[in-house]
Amino acid sequence: MNIAQYLFVGLLAVLHIYILVIEMFLWTRPKGIKTFGLKSKEFAEETKVLAANQGLYNGFLAAGFIWALITQNHQTALFFTACVFVAGCYGAYSTGKPRIFIVQSIPALLTGISFFV
Repeated sequence: MNIAQYLFVGLLAVLHIYILVIEMFLWTRPKGIKTFGLKSKEFAEETKVLAANQGLYNGFLAAGFIWALITQNHQTALFFTACVFVAGCYGAYSTGKPRIFIVQSIPALLTGISFFV
C-alpha cells in the first residue's frame, strides 16, 4: 500500500473506533444523544443494548482495517471499504439522514478510489 492508501484506511479505522466508542459507551450521554439525534434520554436508555451491538460491529470494521494495514493486504482493505460504503449508503437511505452518507460512504469511496489510481 502507498502512503495515501495507508492514510485513508487508517482514517476509516479511526472513524469506526470513534463510532464504536459513542455507540457502546456514550449512547445515553449527551454526546451520544446529540451525535445520533436521539429523541430523548429515555429513548437512548431503551435502545442502548441495540446501540452497543451496532458499536461492536463498527469495532469489527475497525479491526478489519487495522488487519489490512498490518498485513498490507489490498483485498482485505477493499473488502472492508466496500462494507463501509454499502453500510453508509443503506444507513442514509433507511434513516433519511444524508449525513450518514457523508460521514461513512464518502470516506470509503475516496479510500476505494485510492486503490485504483
